[in-house]
Amino acid sequence: MLSQSVRFGFRPITMPTASISPPARSAALCAGSPTPSERPGRRWGTIGFMAAIHILSAVALLPMFWSWQAVTSLAVLYWVTACLGVTIGYHRLLCHRSFRLPQWLERFFATCGALSCQHGPIDWVGLHRHHHKFSDTDADHHNSNRGFWWSHMGWMFEAIPAMGAVPRFSADLAKDPYYRWLNNNFLLLQLPLAGLLFLIGSLTGAGGWALVLWGIPLRLVLVYHVTWLVNSATHCWGEAVHESGDKSRNNPWVAALTFGEGWHNNHHAFPHSAKHGLEPGQIDLTWQHIRLMRALGLATQVRLPAG
Repeated sequence: MLSQSVRFGFRPITMPTASISPPARSAALCAGSPTPSERPGRRWGTIGFMAAIHILSAVALLPMFWSWQAVTSLAVLYWVTACLGVTIGYHRLLCHRSFRLPQWLERFFATCGALSCQHGPIDWVGLHRHHHKFSDTDADHHNSNRGFWWSHMGWMFEAIPAMGAVPRFSADLAKDPYYRWLNNNFLLLQLPLAGLLFLIGSLTGAGGWALVLWGIPLRLVLVYHVTWLVNSATHCWGEAVHESGDKSRNNPWVAALTFGEGWHNNHHAFPHSAKHGLEPGQIDLTWQHIRLMRALGLATQVRLPAG
């Protein structure tokens, strides 16, 4: 099967499309769960971290921590990490190379992505490229055929065989010493951010811990779940207008939460396109950021479907 990059005028890159036949994929439903014999070892560190961060996010919602400064910190950091970091930096820029930026700006977006605490750039990109190659097959680490819970977050709580393929899938990023450092130390970035939030909260009278709780655990949990909805909800519900060879769907409410990432069937059909909202009315705020950078002369080699 020809890759979508060849069929629609993209310059080919090394990441192949999935090889399973479309009928075999579309026949399966978003139901079921792995059997006990299929379950590898638990990742207790990840389970503990996720439990702690969700508990702290609930603490953040106590009335004593509410303020306009706290809400503002959440909104700004949601945009910085979910939009600038994950969707622009990790996904459309580093993973799919749908456009090019000066190195200093590329590294800025990658750092915003690392602030999301969703792995460093090398691991995130490697796993995502692996997902595209094996989407909705048994080799896909968040295969939606194993159920909504599994594709949403259950896959993270068990050993991930796909991690063994990361060095091969993200070898281009591993050559960069800054990305290697970021990959190993992304968790530490929360410490200076916490210090800054505490200082701002103390100076504005909102309370240092209030801004820390809203700007880190509550924001992390929010960004986690909207990101995971792209793996789960957009492989279960929505409209498939392109034959992508998997169960990806265009889902407008996920697109609204994720700055345009919910037009997921479009993305799987044209994975190297910088624009995901391809039809009238498909709002893609990430694409508007890229358009602005192109107009300013910062984004070059912007890739779009031909025609």
